[in-house]
Amino acid sequence: MSAQDSGGATGGRVSARLPDFPWDHLTSVAATARAHPDGIVDLSVGTPVDPSPEVAQRTLAAAADSPGYPVTIGLEATRQAALDWMRRRLGVVDVGLDGVLPVVGSKELIGSLPLHLGIGAGDLVVHPALAYPTYEVGARLAGAEAFATDALTAVGPRTPALVFVNSPANPTGRMLPADHLRKMVDWCRERGSLLVSDECYVEFAWDDEPVSVLHPDICGGSTEGILAIHSLSKRSNLAGYRCAFVAGDPVVVGELLAVRKNLGLQMPGPQQRVMAAVLDDDDHVAEQRLRYAARRAALRAALESAGFRVDHSEGSLYLWATRGEDCWATVGSLAERGILVAPGAFYGPGGREHVRVAFTATDERVAAAVQRLAG
Repeated sequence: MSAQDSGGATGGRVSARLPDFPWDHLTSVAATARAHPDGIVDLSVGTPVDPSPEVAQRTLAAAADSPGYPVTIGLEATRQAALDWMRRRLGVVDVGLDGVLPVVGSKELIGSLPLHLGIGAGDLVVHPALAYPTYEVGARLAGAEAFATDALTAVGPRTPALVFVNSPANPTGRMLPADHLRKMVDWCRERGSLLVSDECYVEFAWDDEPVSVLHPDICGGSTEGILAIHSLSKRSNLAGYRCAFVAGDPVVVGELLAVRKNLGLQMPGPQQRVMAAVLDDDDHVAEQRLRYAARRAALRAALESAGFRVDHSEGSLYLWATRGEDCWATVGSLAERGILVAPGAFYGPGGREHVRVAFTATDERVAAAVQRLAG
């Protein structure tokens, strides 16, 4: 086998530290779903399919002439728009301009965060028991130990360097109450652990009001030891633009900025303009929320009529469904109907009897899935 085929010696060492990429295991099942006479209904990945808002497209076109290097810290207008949005939508008031940093997509930030903060061998990174795989990937890439749990007391006497929390959660759609988040803040501060809240689905809360870890009732009026991560991919159908930001403790944000300056990790200038424009506009988000609400209601009813139980799912863009069997059996059965979903085992052992069903497909494809589930 050539070095190119194997990834080379260095590539082999890196890949050995990382878990398998989950979606590689869906290849054969996806082929089954694609063979359906009416085509596949792909509900396995939460990829936006509706148009990017007109305000984004107009702003991008107007900012297309961008010959100079962008600033790593981000334009003041972009950071101010993030602050204004957090205040307006989430009641966050204790963050200043020095506590906001635009980044090229939230996944890149999450995956690189432990490494960029100097977390490594001998350090512990805690993430939810059922979780987005990138939390573990980032820890392992830095050489740290990843520990999956929903009970911080389970870590024993060790002090985590970093604790991730995700609400509304991927994959379960679970939303954590304010009391729980407040206890997490207190627990981390008592131990000097950095608490990082992944709030990328905060605009899509269905059964309750979302709560940011940076709300003064949660953080006690101080951002010390806390970061929140926000993305425009789902909120504004901008997954292709790679627009996100991190906000919170200005000391930690400053550490990230110093690293990112040295590495040249900068959000492109036109995207910074787009980010400011879309954060200032709530109307397109309200319209998108209505689309998703209708798709969610249709798929939930169809799943429940087909014998599934939907657990949690009070937020995010997914339904966490089970019919009490191994998740791969469910995935295979639905693929025979041309419906592709994600097995819950991708997200941790606790998901082995669940599947994650995204409702980000088009109205036409959602209607097709509803019809097939009824058949």
